[in-house]
Amino acid sequence: MSFFLTTVLAALDDGGDRALFHSGAATTTYHQARDRLRRLHAGLGDVDVVAVDLRNRPETVLVQLAALLRGATVLLVATSAPEPDRLAAAAAAKVTTIVTDRPQAWPAGDVRTLDNLDGEPGPLSLPDAVHLLFPTGGTTGTPKLIRHSGIYDGMAHIFAPSPDGPGRTLLVAPMTHMTGNATVLGTLLRRDTLVVQDGFDAGAVLAAIEEHRIDTLSLTPPRLAAVLDHPAREKTDVSSVRSLSLGAAPLPPHRLAQALDVFGPVVGQGYGLTEAPMIASIAAAELIGHPERLGSVGRIVPGMEARITDGEVEVRGLSMMDGYLGGPEVGAGWLRTGDLGRFDDEGYLYLLDRADDVVVVGEHGTKVPSTVVEHALATHPGVRSAAVFGVPGLDGQLLHAVVVASGDVTADEVRAHARTAFGQEHYVPAGVDFVDALPLTGVGKVDKRALRAAFSS
Repeated sequence: MSFFLTTVLAALDDGGDRALFHSGAATTTYHQARDRLRRLHAGLGDVDVVAVDLRNRPETVLVQLAALLRGATVLLVATSAPEPDRLAAAAAAKVTTIVTDRPQAWPAGDVRTLDNLDGEPGPLSLPDAVHLLFPTGGTTGTPKLIRHSGIYDGMAHIFAPSPDGPGRTLLVAPMTHMTGNATVLGTLLRRDTLVVQDGFDAGAVLAAIEEHRIDTLSLTPPRLAAVLDHPAREKTDVSSVRSLSLGAAPLPPHRLAQALDVFGPVVGQGYGLTEAPMIASIAAAELIGHPERLGSVGRIVPGMEARITDGEVEVRGLSMMDGYLGGPEVGAGWLRTGDLGRFDDEGYLYLLDRADDVVVVGEHGTKVPSTVVEHALATHPGVRSAAVFGVPGLDGQLLHAVVVASGDVTADEVRAHARTAFGQEHYVPAGVDFVDALPLTGVGKVDKRALRAAFSS
């Protein structure tokens, strides 16, 4: 029997009448969630491959668990995925049943909604293992499907109730993305309470922290920046937060320093991929008194290994995926992450850029890491945030910056700041545009694909 599912069911039994979910104005207790899970399990019937296409709500994870209890393979569909990617992923996974909030978006198949997914509970028989599929981000083409199974048993071993009593976690990441999925399941396994937000709003995050006395949350760097810059932040009581984890993209060092000042010594970073969710981490205690580490994503976690090959980070170990759908098992092989990085003498990993985001400029083909330039631009007092990418020029690529200003700043001043920071013209954006906000993907990363499309003409 699956250790993961056995542990989940035990947690739902043990939780009793304590709140598992706060979602909008509704509260769902552990026993109410258990009973709803059993009805969903009955309503699903015999299924083979189930696509879960639901927004953030308690039923999203309960449908996932119900399908896993049926022995089905579950494809978690990112709510922000464009239609071609979504349909391609379902076709590649050979999906037989779709549970969705938007039935009109699925032209064929056994399409169910939560309104018609309720049955009379019967006995549960646990499968030997769980099988989940996650699409890759698809930023460089059609997404591949990542197969995960063993990491969920590992999650059941890691997460346990705290001796300090139940905690309160805030969720803003999509439940159908690896980060959000791990957050909601970790909360359940710890017997904590999850405050669910459907989408990100910096003001709503601050309000939830104060109202629910949130102690644990995770944010991407752009979302953290929005929280730090929100006008309500200074008058919001955030003293309840004891763990604020950051990930999905490198964080500008000055923003991490600001977060430590606002939230206290509770801020840490993590590094992982959907293919390998836990690679490196750094805690607040490792940052205090070590400003040089503010740009690091930490040391490699136990059970994982990492190396740098031709500038690219490669990893292997316990948190690895089983493999890509249709591809071989990963086994003990090394995975190319697509991230460029370096280690310092103490084993701390520093990410320089995504390999695909490096801009090759100039007649000698100088490789410019876009992230390094972004972080430098963001230290200008008139710059709130910046995105840097390559655009076509007459003789190759040109460096282009899109900037969100926090004060009076001109394009020439932005370029002069880069020239001063680097002392090399290759690192100076050839063009600078200003916007009110940078576009984000559904999981909270800066959407450079959208920026390239908007500013490359």
